[in-house]
Amino acid sequence: MKVLFRYIIKSFVGPLALTLVIAIFILLMQFLWKYIDDLVGKGLGWFVITKFMLWVSLYLIPLALPMAILLASIMTFGNLAENSELVALKSSGLSLPKIIAPLGILVFAISIGAFLFANYGLPLVNLKMNSLLWDIQNTKPALNLQPDVFYNGINGYSIRIGAKDPDQTTLHNILIYDHTANLGNIKTELAKSGKISMSTDSRYMILEMNDGNSYEEMMENNQPSISHPMLENHFKSQTVYFDLSSFRFSRTKEDLFKSDYQMMNMRQLSHSADSISKSLEKGKSEFGKQLADGFMSVKNYPRKFFRPQKFQPVQSRMAIVDAATNTVRNAKETISQTSTQFDGEHGSVIQRNLEWERKFTFPFACLLLFFIGAPLGAIIKRGGLGMPVVVAAGFFVIYYVLSIIGLKSAKEEAMTVFFGSWLSSFVLIPVAIFLTYKASVDSAIFDRDAYLNFFKKIQRAFGGN
Repeated sequence: MKVLFRYIIKSFVGPLALTLVIAIFILLMQFLWKYIDDLVGKGLGWFVITKFMLWVSLYLIPLALPMAILLASIMTFGNLAENSELVALKSSGLSLPKIIAPLGILVFAISIGAFLFANYGLPLVNLKMNSLLWDIQNTKPALNLQPDVFYNGINGYSIRIGAKDPDQTTLHNILIYDHTANLGNIKTELAKSGKISMSTDSRYMILEMNDGNSYEEMMENNQPSISHPMLENHFKSQTVYFDLSSFRFSRTKEDLFKSDYQMMNMRQLSHSADSISKSLEKGKSEFGKQLADGFMSVKNYPRKFFRPQKFQPVQSRMAIVDAATNTVRNAKETISQTSTQFDGEHGSVIQRNLEWERKFTFPFACLLLFFIGAPLGAIIKRGGLGMPVVVAAGFFVIYYVLSIIGLKSAKEEAMTVFFGSWLSSFVLIPVAIFLTYKASVDSAIFDRDAYLNFFKKIQRAFGGN
């Protein structure tokens, strides 16, 4: 029996590792395609790119692992059924639940590992990936001067060149607008040719210009000078240094990102949600008192406003109406702004509660999709990467769509956080039970001939040929 169980586990582990790598690779390509504009043309080193892809791969595990388990379980039991090994096992007295049991224990262990990863590993992965992505997105594109196009990537300068030689360093017809004084286009430099190079530490771009002119509008107290309106200078050779420090990739302190809910474990999420909820309740209470004291108290209005109407002159009545109108308008604006703030804090609580539930829904999805995939493989009796991929993709899409619907509904408070988080599981648990039962009794629910025979019986029953 131990030999049999080892054989079944060995048959499962191989496809699981293969499908997990394939799933992560496909999702990684999709992720990189989404952020391709932030990555290309910034001169990032191979180490930065490799580290970023590693963190993204780990970030995609909660999406890739359930799909890999579903596909691997279909492939494993599909191969067993296709090779008649499943029939032989059943004929020896083993029921389908007993055959599934060793893999069920293995997947349960994987689910526990998934829970530990979601609670302790994933917050660290999110922190590392998001901080690195932020730094990449805020890194300027690499310097790229194109002919007849103004380049504004260097702070304080606008540069245009007429042509560039094949050596990529010799430039012709150079035009530079110098804005470093923050007074507009008061300084302009033109040169017939020039040559660019980099300093040894790559911090400065050095431009050696030949045979040119510089024009500078003279200023007095930040205003154009009347007595000396323009300074013109002709030069045979001139060197300009451009600071490129803003182009260099630099890291931001990761502590700035730790307050985000995706970087927290369950204990931190619970504490954060509880703190925000208490702060929200306190804020609502204080705002009610502030609203009553600030807009509804009679102390804020002169006594003449409360005299009987027959003793009020017309102008006083109009003043009362204007004062009341302004008070209502100010109160409405204050209520609107404070309501937006309260809604944001309430949304933060919901996000933290959803992330807390996700620590459980991810490992449970691994277990649930296994108990869908294993009986499915036994029923369709097909191994390999053909039919199992199609069936697995269909069920995973259903699971994923239901998950998205549940999360969005919970965020919009159309569902409770608990029900929204577990919606996909609640829908698919009966499906898993149904498929397990059908596989145990050798039902042919995916056999085309069974349905054709059924309709033929109905046709004969009604007198058809």
